[in-house]
Amino acid sequence: MAAKRISDEPAFVLHSYDWSESSLILEVFTRHRGRVALVAKGAKKPTSNFRPVLLPLQPLRVAYSQGGEGQADIHALKGAEWVGGHVMPTGDALLSGLYLNELLLRLTARDDPHAALFDIYAGVVRVLASKHGDALEAVLRAFELLLLRELGLLPGLDAETLTLAPLQPERRYALVPEGGLRMEAAGDRSTLAGAQWRALQWALDAAACYPATLRACAGVAAELKPQLRTLLQYHCGSPVLRTRQLMMDLQSL
Repeated sequence: MAAKRISDEPAFVLHSYDWSESSLILEVFTRHRGRVALVAKGAKKPTSNFRPVLLPLQPLRVAYSQGGEGQADIHALKGAEWVGGHVMPTGDALLSGLYLNELLLRLTARDDPHAALFDIYAGVVRVLASKHGDALEAVLRAFELLLLRELGLLPGLDAETLTLAPLQPERRYALVPEGGLRMEAAGDRSTLAGAQWRALQWALDAAACYPATLRACAGVAAELKPQLRTLLQYHCGSPVLRTRQLMMDLQSL
């Protein structure tokens, strides 16, 4: 069967690695077709039109061909165009963007579309490139929550997971792998009050879930961080996320 051509597909490069002396294999997150693997032939050559375009955290439009029945693991990249709109994030924002890319690589399956998640990711990347460092923690926590929810890995945040008992507004609860939301002793800093968890659930259920979740995370980002990181690492499995290890190494210098 003739190869099927996919054209004008919104995409971001998540990761690339060498395929030959002159070519690259790309892991690309697309809006309509999910994560796909593409071979960019000749992309490493100095004269290649792909060379200045195939960068992470940059909005692209790509074209590629699917061989045979479209079930091949790696497809052939035919074209890539930078959409524009923002510059490359730098510093902590760049590391944060690469961390999000690694989460998508580890947690999403190939050829499994998540259009809503793609749009949220694109919005997060715009914030990372905007130099709004004060919003960085809330943006990361919001994306982590929305990613877990989109992939069916987040329990309901308005009830205890094991008992399904409604959360008590003033009691403290922790989000833990395998156990979900459970009541914890007062004074534990890595917890949230029941009312705060319920506010997060309301935000996740809102029609405009990304801005609502971003606002809900603004005041609780520090408490959410260790809980979400532990849950994400549990679902990613071993080894430790490379970008997370890099962040920890840099902080220890």
